[in-house]
Amino acid sequence: MRSVSPVSTALVAATLAVVVAVSACGRATEVPARTDLRAEIAALWTQIRDWRREARMDVEPERDSVLAMRGRPVSGARVCSSSAPVCLDVCDLADAICDNAERICDIASQLGDDPWAKDKCDSAKASCTESRERCCTCERQAPAARD
Repeated sequence: MRSVSPVSTALVAATLAVVVAVSACGRATEVPARTDLRAEIAALWTQIRDWRREARMDVEPERDSVLAMRGRPVSGARVCSSSAPVCLDVCDLADAICDNAERICDIASQLGDDPWAKDKCDSAKASCTESRERCCTCERQAPAARD
């Protein structure tokens, strides 16, 4: 029977430890990355809800609006610009909501086939569309600027 030297045993043990550590690190970085991305979506989506409340909108977009945004880009939201001072806050909130919607949808695409992330993207796009409509409506309802 062949004897195994202590150096060989140590080398095998060290190699095994490195393989286990590398495998564990690979899994550990994948799970938190996905979790971190979902947490970022949740934070951005929460901001949108707060801004909708600030704009005196329902915190959630209409379900039909969410469904209508499936497969459409955020840029599909109606765009208008307002110079009416009374509309600046509403339009600034719309811009912020649409910026968050863009980021949410970017993250959702990184998560691939994640139904929760896709739903948050669609909801954010609907919020963008509804807030843009509020901005445009405000412009039409604003008193004419005086010269």
